[in-house]
Amino acid sequence: MTATATYVALLRGINVGGRSLVPMAELRALFTSLGLADVQTYIQSGNVVFTADGGEEEELGARIEAALAEAFGIDPAVLLRTPAELERVARESPYLAPDADLSKLHVVFLDRAPPASAAAELDPARSPPDDFTVAGRELYLRLPNGAGRSKLTLDYFERVLGVRGTQRNWNTVLKLLELAKR
Repeated sequence: MTATATYVALLRGINVGGRSLVPMAELRALFTSLGLADVQTYIQSGNVVFTADGGEEEELGARIEAALAEAFGIDPAVLLRTPAELERVARESPYLAPDADLSKLHVVFLDRAPPASAAAELDPARSPPDDFTVAGRELYLRLPNGAGRSKLTLDYFERVLGVRGTQRNWNTVLKLLELAKR
């Protein structure tokens, strides 16, 4: 008997700026049609919690990407994380402090850990007073003036690091962790 695992799928670029529109009911139906169970979505920006029987994470992500392309004609990156991985993310942010303004914290989830040489190319002075830290397949952000004013954009990180990613605010990260642990 294969073990059932819980995953959070983080889809990049759906329902943003009026592009790549995907109704959540149809997204849940698509995941269910792939044989995934306990499918639930969180807000409209491409967050799906589900369970799957066995299999490789990379293969599962590729299956979901192919199904999204076929069903909706879109090509979003699909990044998967387990509840344990999300728990580690929530615990290890270097910007957590007793007085931290959690509304200014974000996480960029990456499809793979970038090479150290690429991470060294990131400019820490690109967008003062913003801060970032690369840690494995995550990039932590502290954006005191808000994400909309920062020059630390997803496009910048993807270009310099040579990876695909998707960004979530801290509250979304915590909510997805809560949903994934149910």
